[in-house]
Amino acid sequence: MNPVNLEKYEAIIKPFLSEKRYFHSICVSRAAKKLAERYGADPEKAETAGILHDIMKDLPREKQLSLLGRYGIRLTETERAAPKLWHAILGAAYIRRELHIEDREILDAVRYHTTGRAGMTLLDKILFVADFISADRDYPGVKKLRKAAEVSLSEAMVEGLVFTVCDLAQGRVPIHPDSIAAYNEAVLASGKKI
Repeated sequence: MNPVNLEKYEAIIKPFLSEKRYFHSICVSRAAKKLAERYGADPEKAETAGILHDIMKDLPREKQLSLLGRYGIRLTETERAAPKLWHAILGAAYIRRELHIEDREILDAVRYHTTGRAGMTLLDKILFVADFISADRDYPGVKKLRKAAEVSLSEAMVEGLVFTVCDLAQGRVPIHPDSIAAYNEAVLASGKKI
């Protein structure tokens, strides 16, 4: 990415985010660029999606709901019950409407970075995995996911989706149908025997 563009986006996201979330966004941007270079995606798009992916994450829930309404976005029952998903849906709408980014790959990568979906593009997968393995992450299992990402993006996707689905199920939180579809597709594509 042109360093001027990256600096511009860093300046845009900074007022929206806590220092911790801002640092996370920079780390995800770097991880996404690295994965893009490794797996043959556009590094500039990956870096852009990475820096912008959490732009709405630190907004209060009421403000997120207000903006979703202003943009004409109707949440499903599952989405309404899972406020952690709102920032991705809102983020994609915000960067399209306010930052005038029209690139469908970037918008979809931001939109689906929390849930995944069936038919994920290479950029979708890269951002999804980069968000899990960025340098600032420190949770049980992160090393395993980082190793998987070095070997196979598909295997890293399976690991990330297993983590997501298990974490949500253990917390008795509704699981978005897109996450289930992404999981099923990733497992079937991995060739694991049932």
